[in-house]
Amino acid sequence: MSGFFRQRRTLLDTALAMNRLGLNQGMAGNVSVRTGDGFLITPSAMAYEKCAPVDMVRVAMDGRPQGRHRPSSEWRLHRDIYLGHPEAGAVLHAHPPWCTVLACLEREIPAFHYMVAVAGGDSIPLAGYATFGSAELSALVGQALAHRSACLMAHHGMVCFAAGPEEVLALALEVENLARAYGRALQVGEVPLLTGEQMAEVTARFAAYRQPGPLPEQNNGT
Repeated sequence: MSGFFRQRRTLLDTALAMNRLGLNQGMAGNVSVRTGDGFLITPSAMAYEKCAPVDMVRVAMDGRPQGRHRPSSEWRLHRDIYLGHPEAGAVLHAHPPWCTVLACLEREIPAFHYMVAVAGGDSIPLAGYATFGSAELSALVGQALAHRSACLMAHHGMVCFAAGPEEVLALALEVENLARAYGRALQVGEVPLLTGEQMAEVTARFAAYRQPGPLPEQNNGT
């Protein structure tokens, strides 16, 4: 099996998992993986269950598609994330139920739980609304992702990036779990938030988890 076919197969498997795990429904949402000189992305207006690996669309960084299908209408969003984040190896955009609820309420996910730091900071921000597939939407998402690896998209859904397909799927699931917990907490009442200092400590420890060697000692006041 060639490496390029393997990438196509992995991309399709990720798209199927996205729907199976409840992150997406029907033909909404899209996922991509970076290639050497561009990226592979799911096709436009095709049910993933009816796709084969060959149906995944190759897109060059100048936006030129190659293949027998049109790329997802959000190809520009994916392309611009790859251009802005060299560390991104995969991008996932979907309409998970709780992320979409918060996005339609124009709410970000604040530091109500320490796991919010999984996206790289003390919040999972909200990108402003623009028409899907537009350069304006891509620019707004780019601003929201300046120091994050995930954000909500007003009146739309969510998008995130990670090193590869497995990692981006895991990140999307975590963001949806956080959105669900926050949404339910809001139904009870005002939600207290962690401080900037507390979140900075969590972010530093998250960074340490990704490095070899022992974790830094916690400051227990002793």
